[in-house]
Amino acid sequence: MSTGSETDTRDSTDGVLAEQLLRLTRRLHRIQKRHMEPLGITPAQGRLLRIVAHYAGGQPPRMADLATRLEVVPRAVTTLVDGLEAVGCVRRAPDPANRRVIRIELTETGRATLRRLRNARTDAAEEILAPLTAEQREVLGGLLNALADVPAERRC
Repeated sequence: MSTGSETDTRDSTDGVLAEQLLRLTRRLHRIQKRHMEPLGITPAQGRLLRIVAHYAGGQPPRMADLATRLEVVPRAVTTLVDGLEAVGCVRRAPDPANRRVIRIELTETGRATLRRLRNARTDAAEEILAPLTAEQREVLGGLLNALADVPAERRC
C-alpha cells in the first residue's frame, strides 16, 4: 500500500522528468533546425521528405496519406508540399488509376536533399549527445526504446 508521501514523491519525480523531456525536445528541435537551415527546409518539410522516400505501398503517397502519417490536417500537408515543390524536392503527379487523386513523388533534387538532411541530423545528434559517453548513449537508447515502445493500451 502506498502512502501519501510516496505518491507525492513519485508525482514530483514524474513531473520533473516530464519537464526535462520537454526541455530536451525543444533543445533538440532548435539544434536540428539550425543544422537544417542551410538546406533551406524546415524540420516538418524534412519529415515529409523522409515519409515520401520511405512510403510503403508500392506507389507514392497521396496527400491524405501524408496527413495521416504526419498527424496533421490536409491543409498543413498542402503547405509543406507547396514549399518542397517550389524548391524542386517533390512533384505532384496524377494517379494513373484515378486522375482525381494526386500523388507526391520525390525528385532527384529531393533525394540529394535527403542525403544532406541525414548528414545534418547526424551532426545535430552528435552535438546534443556530446556530453554522454558511449555507455551512457547505449543506456539512453534502451530507455528511449522502452518509452517509445509502450503498448497502445498503456499510452495516454
